[in-house]
Formats: sequence, C-alpha cells, structure tokens
Amino acid sequence: MSSHRVLHSLARLSGTYGCSEGFILRGATSGSRNLTTASKQATSPAEKIATEYQYENLLVEVKGAKRNVGFIQLHRPKKHNAISPALSKELRQALDIFEKDDAIGAIVYTGGERVFTVGADISVMEGFTFPGVFKTDFSLLWNKFHDCRKPIVAAVNGYCVGGGTETVMMCDIVYAGERAQFGQPEINIGTLPGAGGTQRLIRAIGKSKAMEMIFTGDRITARQAEGWGLISKVFPSDQVIPEAIKLAELIASRPRMAALMAKDAVKFAQEVPLRQGLRQEKYMSSAMAATNDFKEGTSAFLEKREPKFTD
Repeated sequence: MSSHRVLHSLARLSGTYGCSEGFILRGATSGSRNLTTASKQATSPAEKIATEYQYENLLVEVKGAKRNVGFIQLHRPKKHNAISPALSKELRQALDIFEKDDAIGAIVYTGGERVFTVGADISVMEGFTFPGVFKTDFSLLWNKFHDCRKPIVAAVNGYCVGGGTETVMMCDIVYAGERAQFGQPEINIGTLPGAGGTQRLIRAIGKSKAMEMIFTGDRITARQAEGWGLISKVFPSDQVIPEAIKLAELIASRPRMAALMAKDAVKFAQEVPLRQGLRQEKYMSSAMAATNDFKEGTSAFLEKREPKFTD
C-alpha cells in the first residue's frame, strides 16, 4: 500500500488530529529511530505517517535493525494508562497503520514500567446506562486486536488488569517482567469483564482458575501467569521490552505469508471443533505449497543455503 493511500485512510478515519505536546518518541533503545526527526530518512508508510500525525496517548515507533517491527507503547502516565475512548481510537489507528505497512512483519505492544494499564478509564463510566452502553460499539478496539493479521507480541511490566489483561490475551505471545501482575478486578466496581475476560480467560487457564480470578478480583503474579499458561516467559523487568523486540524481529524475518496463514490457522483452532480445524489446516498448508516462498524454502533446504523469501 502506498504512503499516500495510507495517509488518506488515516485522515479519513481521524479527521483533524493532533496535540500540542508533539509526537513523543523514544530513540535510545537498540535499533530504534526517533520518527519526529526522521522525515527525510523515513522509508515505509508507517514511518512517513508518524512524521505527519501526532498521538496524545501513545508512543509509536518503528524498531529493529531492518526497520520491520512496529512498536506501540501506552503513554498516559497521569491516568496509569487507563484506556479512554481517545486512547482506544489512537490504538486502533496505530495497529491499522502497522498492519497495512508491508515493511512491518510484527508488532510489539507495551505499557509503562510500573503500570502496563489499569484497564478501562472508570472516570468516563460514571453515568453509564444500559441503553447507552449497549448501543455504543466499545468492541472496536478489541476487534482490532483480535483481527490484526500480523503477529503481536505483548511486553508487560507492572500492573496489567481489567482491559489490560483482556487486550494481552488477544496478543499472540506475551512476555512479562518479574514484577508484572494480572487480574480481572471488574467485580470490585459491580460489574464483570466485558472485553473477552469471561471468554478468553477460561480458554487460557481453565475454568476453576478463571472463576477464582473473576469472582475475587484478585491479581496473580507473572510466575503464576506463566505456570497457568496465560503468558509465555518471564524476564527481569528491564529485559522484557528488548526481548519482545528481539522476538518480533525474528518473527518478522520469517516468510510473511506463512506467518499470516499460521496465525489464521491457530486462531481458527480456538473457535471450532478439532475435525473442522484439521480440515482447515489441510487446505491452508496445501495452499502454501503453491507459493514462491515454499518453493524457495524447500530449494534452499536441499541446496544447504539461506532462503530468500519474497511473498
């Protein structure tokens, strides 16, 4: 997709969009570049868009030695990264930009050092009524996470509760710091998880543990989350983001079509009976046999050389 088309799409989605604080980005970590000053060097639609549009609630970068990892960090520190309607809109747009950019092979999603996110912004909930909430499509953000076809790696430090845990469960791989904690505390304000917590948590950790978390509102540690299968690995807190970026770079180096198809197949498995999933897997693997990447991969293996994937 051309940068002109992506810019036009973003402008249509957001209308006039900006903030007085400017586009705040980090450029100190390995392989990163501050996109605010990179307009002359930007080479991908995502990097070009970042020089034109500004975010109030996110830090957005392109990372990796090959500039192939999209990086999204929640940045609403005074509100503990609470997910407001404005943050939700920006997050959807950032995910959409990275998904459409062919230069990006994987995405890293993270929050703050002490607080990943406290979940939904409760201050905007006051005065909610059933008709008002029911008629409002709060599912747009969650659908974007679930439907994003590119691999998403979550890097969690600190408290990750409510909508934070729910968005993390929509990511494909989750790394966490030693002091990270996860929870579904909605019962403490008289409600229940409403963004997939009652549905995805039971699939991730089983009925009994999910019920305990939802009924009590208690948090679990990173080690517990790892043991229960909610997350993949635990690292020292200062290594979580670098390790997540390293993993995303590795994923981005893999053949793109195979990664997209594999993600679709695994997601399909979560929603259908085994026999139907196996049938779908057969169709998808058969389709991959017709791609240039499969031909290149098998040839390179037999010829004992590095493959050069192009699809």
